[in-house]
Amino acid sequence: MMKFGFAALAGRPNVGKSTLVNALAGTKVTIVSRVAQTTRTPVRGVVTTAEAQVCFVDTPGIHKPVTLLGERLNQTARRQFSDVDMVIAVYDAAGGIGRGDAVFTSFLPDDKPVLCVLNKIDLASRAEIAQQLKAARDLRDFACYVPLSAQSGDGVDLLMDEVMQRLPEGAAMFPPDMATDQTERHLVAELVREQFLHRTLQEVPHSVAVFVDDLTGLDEPDGMVRAECTIYVERNSQKGIVIGQGGTLLRDAGTAARKQLEGILGRRVYLGLRVRVSRKWQRRAEIMERLGY
Repeated sequence: MMKFGFAALAGRPNVGKSTLVNALAGTKVTIVSRVAQTTRTPVRGVVTTAEAQVCFVDTPGIHKPVTLLGERLNQTARRQFSDVDMVIAVYDAAGGIGRGDAVFTSFLPDDKPVLCVLNKIDLASRAEIAQQLKAARDLRDFACYVPLSAQSGDGVDLLMDEVMQRLPEGAAMFPPDMATDQTERHLVAELVREQFLHRTLQEVPHSVAVFVDDLTGLDEPDGMVRAECTIYVERNSQKGIVIGQGGTLLRDAGTAARKQLEGILGRRVYLGLRVRVSRKWQRRAEIMERLGY
């Protein structure tokens, strides 16, 4: 009998949820950055075997919000809990489990399996891992406890086994060769945003959003895909940082994003980027709705 289910990965910002989703899916389905709150919308990675199919849902990090965007990210993450068959709660072995983790844990559901993952064990000693496992057990009763490193892959297979054991019976929902249900438009926006997360100063990444104004050529197998994007920032000073001296940062980020897109799509890509200031967009509902948040 085939098994199928949804598993949401949840946790505080920067615990490695996106890296873990990519490791579980076996390919890049969501962007990764050292910047907290990189994930802004749920992203799904699909894994299919002969006996089962599981859809992993990467969610925004749950945190104490200071903007309307932050509030919406928390709401988005918590809404996923009611729509999945299990939750994978991710904690940071290197950073340690603290008060913020206790608050996050209080939001986890009681009516479905919740698996505890202690990530980043490659950055912690055995004593620290044991200490954090005890701290996790003190938070609540979990269905299982899996120490792992999403970066190195150590322990990821064990987590996959634990997930597969808890899937309900059901027919597969996605085609067997599908790795993600992201649209190409969403993929373009996220890959462009990722490059600016890697390249900009600490105060800039949270103020960067990308909107795909036009995307053409996807239906022409031998043609070029053309994507026109607007990069939104909140201040003129941020616009200068994102563009860079002589346009170098904008050019380099665009080139890196284009190469990634060409590798994923298997096609030549033209990527047009422009930068626009939209003051305090993180606090303006109409702008966030246009951006899909």
